[in-house]
Amino acid sequence: MDNYFIRMKNIVVPRNMMTQWIKAGIVFVCLYGCSSVPFQKTVYAPLSAEDPWMLVEHFNEASPVSFQIMNTIVFEYNWNKFSGIGYIYVDTAEKAFRAVCMNPMGVKLFELSGDKGGIVPHFMLEQFSKKGNFAGTVGEDIRRIYFDLTPSLMAHVKKKKYEIIFRESAGAGVMEYIYAGAGGYLVEKNYYEENALNWGVSYYEYEQRDGLIYPRGIILNNYKYGYSLTVRLKEVRT
Repeated sequence: MDNYFIRMKNIVVPRNMMTQWIKAGIVFVCLYGCSSVPFQKTVYAPLSAEDPWMLVEHFNEASPVSFQIMNTIVFEYNWNKFSGIGYIYVDTAEKAFRAVCMNPMGVKLFELSGDKGGIVPHFMLEQFSKKGNFAGTVGEDIRRIYFDLTPSLMAHVKKKKYEIIFRESAGAGVMEYIYAGAGGYLVEKNYYEENALNWGVSYYEYEQRDGLIYPRGIILNNYKYGYSLTVRLKEVRT
C-alpha cells in the first residue's frame, strides 16, 4: 500500500503522481482564468478533396480503444468555478469507464463507473450527493466526451471546403459530427433537440502517442443546463 495512493479496478494511481496532480491543477486553474478557451484553435486545411467515409475510417483507426488518462478539470456554472484532477479508465469497445476525481489538494471528491447497464457511484462527498443525480450527470458527460465519436453509415454528409459534417438522428434529436484540420480529426460533436443546440463537445490540439491520437484539450458545453467542463490531458497510459 505504500506505493499507491489510490487503487481500484482497472485504475492504479502511483503515490508519486500526486505531486504532479497538485502542480498540474494549480497551473491549469491559473491558465484558465486568463482565457475562456485555453487551447490552440484548430488550424483549418482544405478537405474538399477528401472522401468523407475514408476520413472517418482513418480517424477511427487512429483512436485508442481502451486507455487510462489523467486530466485537469475546470467545471463552471453560474460564474462559479470548481477545479479538480481526474483519472479515468475508458473502454470504448465495451462502452465502459471508471473515474475518480480529487481536488488540487489531493482530497478525493467522487468515484464512479459506468457501462451499457448504467452508472454506479462508488464514493461521493456529501456536498455532491446532495446535488440531485450528480453521478448520473457526470457519467453522461464522460460518455458524451469519450464514446460514439464517429457517425453511423446512415448519417447525412455535407462537404465544405474546410469541414466535413455528418448529421444523423439520435434519440429525440440530431447528432452532428464535424471533422476538420490537417488530420481531418473530430473537432466538434453537437446534439440538437427541436433545432436548438442542447450540448456540444469541442476537441483541441490532437497529438500522437504510440501511433494513436489524443486531444490535449476538450471543452463540453451543456447549453440546456448552463454549465461547461474544460478538460486538459496530462498523462496517458494504454
